[in-house]
Amino acid sequence: MRIYLDNAATSWPKPDAVYAAMDRYQRELGAAAGRGSYQSSVEAQRIVSETRASCARLLGVGDARQLIFTANGTSALNLAIHGLLRPGDHVVTTVCEHNSVLRPLSWQSEQSNVAVTHVGCNSAGLVDPAAIADAITPSTKLVAITHASNVTGAIQPVEEVAKIAHSANALILVDAAQTAGCVPIDAVALDIDLLACGGHKGLLGPLGTGLLYIRAGLEQQISAITQGGTGSDSLPTTQPAQLPEKFEAGNLNVPAIAGLGAAIQWIEQRTVENIHEHHHELACRLIERLDPLTNVKIVGPTTEQPRLGVVSCSIDGYDPQEFATAVDLIGGVECRAGLHCAPKMHAALGTDTSGGLVRFSPGWSTTIDDVDSAVAAIAAVAENVPT
Repeated sequence: MRIYLDNAATSWPKPDAVYAAMDRYQRELGAAAGRGSYQSSVEAQRIVSETRASCARLLGVGDARQLIFTANGTSALNLAIHGLLRPGDHVVTTVCEHNSVLRPLSWQSEQSNVAVTHVGCNSAGLVDPAAIADAITPSTKLVAITHASNVTGAIQPVEEVAKIAHSANALILVDAAQTAGCVPIDAVALDIDLLACGGHKGLLGPLGTGLLYIRAGLEQQISAITQGGTGSDSLPTTQPAQLPEKFEAGNLNVPAIAGLGAAIQWIEQRTVENIHEHHHELACRLIERLDPLTNVKIVGPTTEQPRLGVVSCSIDGYDPQEFATAVDLIGGVECRAGLHCAPKMHAALGTDTSGGLVRFSPGWSTTIDDVDSAVAAIAAVAENVPT
């Protein structure tokens, strides 16, 4: 038996339409997009264009050209951070961030004289917008914040943070790795300047896909950090200025983009609202069933607070990695243990010195029975503390 509860890392299984779309491309097309006028290449370009339009629609973006395809969410965040920041800039971010934000900002701090301030959070992993406002200075160019913590599942008040940033003439970058496809997002209505995500988590696409939304006009302030062929306007030695070509050097991962397009269509049919409700129901059941276990301590928001389907906990007497291995061996429960690429988050929670936490993250295909079976395995292991 396999109970997959690591959807916060990558979603599995994918909808059948994703596999079918990728297989069709590989077997029937195989051509690069935007690199030829023959039929299969034109069809590949159509797939890319339609997927871009579907992603834009899902994220509330009116002009699909403002969505850039990247290799993953990390690549999207690196493009936003390294492409935007200049020496002397100041960035306000939070301790809740993933290393995909922390490390590029650390590089900017060490190599490019960019000042970085990390705002703290409470025990649930929530950031107080007032603390962000207090951290902003006249030189603040960017506020970088995760939409939701990959450790606690806490959903941050990004709309309020965007207002605070803009009132100080700063921009806002939102890491939507955990929320895209799981929580309704309207990037324009939320007044977000930059939004990055991978395609393989809540968007249910394959690995090797990512997106960066750039607010109209802002692309002029962002440097292309990679240069190369775009399949059009090949004569100049400089990268094209227009979108999306400015930031899409080299061949796109069309097989994966085909799968992502099929995934977005599947999500639209079921609606993000229904998917979020399903995840929330499963998370609440996990919390309610785990809470009575005396040596299990759940970390994160309550079931009444805005949260994702991410439930993390510590187990007295167990190293997180040992516990994760044990529940896999006895119950087929696949979960994630450790620091979750979010070391400052764990330091803020006080869990960094004990190896982190054990994280369970249900997905679209997870059932109530799966949750109950997982809880039974967790309880069995938790009750037998090694001596």
